[in-house]
Amino acid sequence: MDRSILKGMYDVHVHCGPSTAKRSVDAAEMLKLAEEAGYAGFVVKDHYVPALLGTKMVEKHLGNGTCKVYGCLVLNNAVGGLNVNAVDKARQLGTAMVYFPTVSSKTHIDNHKGSAFVGGAGASEVEEEPIIIADENGKLNPKAVEVIEYMAKHDMVLATGHGNEIEVDATVKKAFELGMKRVLVTHPHYQVGATIEDMKRWAEMGAYIEINACVFKGSGSKVEAVVDLSVAKEMIDACGVDSIIIDTDYGQAANGSPVEGMYNFVKALEEHFGITEEEINIMTKKNPKELFNFQ
Repeated sequence: MDRSILKGMYDVHVHCGPSTAKRSVDAAEMLKLAEEAGYAGFVVKDHYVPALLGTKMVEKHLGNGTCKVYGCLVLNNAVGGLNVNAVDKARQLGTAMVYFPTVSSKTHIDNHKGSAFVGGAGASEVEEEPIIIADENGKLNPKAVEVIEYMAKHDMVLATGHGNEIEVDATVKKAFELGMKRVLVTHPHYQVGATIEDMKRWAEMGAYIEINACVFKGSGSKVEAVVDLSVAKEMIDACGVDSIIIDTDYGQAANGSPVEGMYNFVKALEEHFGITEEEINIMTKKNPKELFNFQ
């Protein structure tokens, strides 16, 4: 598999600077790398600041017109948590996607106590107040339901965030119950604790399932590479290529270029498991375009 596979790709999970965490590239640098590779577009994610505020300026003033730059909103404490007002403003600004809580979710905080992965890489003087997305019986936080209702009304893209399997299951069920059409399950193989059977069930409901390159062993990632590469193959086999979106979740300072991370990951899938270029194209080009309605 040569580098031409990158042409036309979308990476819908990239961490770029400026950020409270150290990042390998800022959004402008990422745009240049993406243009060189022939990307169709990428989505910038920040856990604390609405990334969508700067992405269109970067595209307009620095881009050559070949690669789109999108931003998203993450409903952590820094923007008021499960805050429908923030979602409303993000929609008006053209957000690509809204995430349920990530680093502010109770599940994330409980799993990372004492870690730099809570509180803005250790620099914050304000303690995170844990956000409960759903209780242990799967009853969603009423504010979460309010957000889903709003997003369903406006046909927005919801990413499930860093909740546990119970919270994600409740979120996906409620989203489709309320008429949402566009749902992305955030790396269910990492932090969430979902089983392959869970992922298959969510895919059958109509959700797309994310595979994020940076957490897999054997593909060049130097940060949080804790998941066996074989798990990606299991996910693809169980859910089907039409329900999988491959992105990188790269941007960590030690990991270098997100574009190189993408290439190394898809090449590893081909070399180890025989994943074909056609299948890679579906999971990195066709599926993101359909989920996000990219033009």
